Amino acid sequence: MSENHTEEHSSPIKTPKQLITVIVLSFVVPIGLIVMLSQLLTTGLKTSDKSAAMNAESVAARLKPVGQVEVTDPNAPKVEKSGKEVVEAVCAACHSSGALGAPKIGDKAGWGSHIVHGLDHLTKNAIKGIKLMPARGGNPDLTDTEIARAIVYMANQSGANFQEPAAKTAAPAKK
Repeated sequence: MSENHTEEHSSPIKTPKQLITVIVLSFVVPIGLIVMLSQLLTTGLKTSDKSAAMNAESVAARLKPVGQVEVTDPNAPKVEKSGKEVVEAVCAACHSSGALGAPKIGDKAGWGSHIVHGLDHLTKNAIKGIKLMPARGGNPDLTDTEIARAIVYMANQSGANFQEPAAKTAAPAKK
C-alpha cells in the first residue's frame, strides 16, 4: 500500500478583516509611492538653500559665541547714548514690530494716546515698566536721560514734538 502525503496549504490571511486590510494596502502603498516620486521629480531638490546655509559666513554666524566679555575701566566717565542708539539696542525689539502690544515706531495712531500724556509721564512708565514692558526696557544700565532720549526719538517719529533732554552730568569746566 502506498501512502499519499498531502500537505495542506495555509494562508497568512485567516479572517475577512485581514483580507480587506491587505487589499486596501495593496492599492494605497503603490499610489502613495507614485505620488511621492512625482512630487520629487516635479519640484526637484532644493540645493540652493543648502549652499546658502553652508557658505563660510553662515557657518561663522552660527558658531559665533553667545556672549562676549568686555573689559572696561570702572573709573572712566560714562558716555551717554543717544536716543537712536538706545532704540536700536533695546527698544526696537518690540517697538519696530509692535510685539507684545508695543506701539510701533512711526505709527501716529498708536502713539497718539501716549503722546498726549507728555514726556514726563512716558519716561516714568518706561523707567518703572508698564504692561508687558520691563523696567528700563530690560536694560538696567540705562540712565533716566538715555531712556527719555529714546522716548523722544520714537515719539518724534510718530508725530510728537518733544525736546531731547540734555545730559544730567555736565562736563567739567576748564580753568
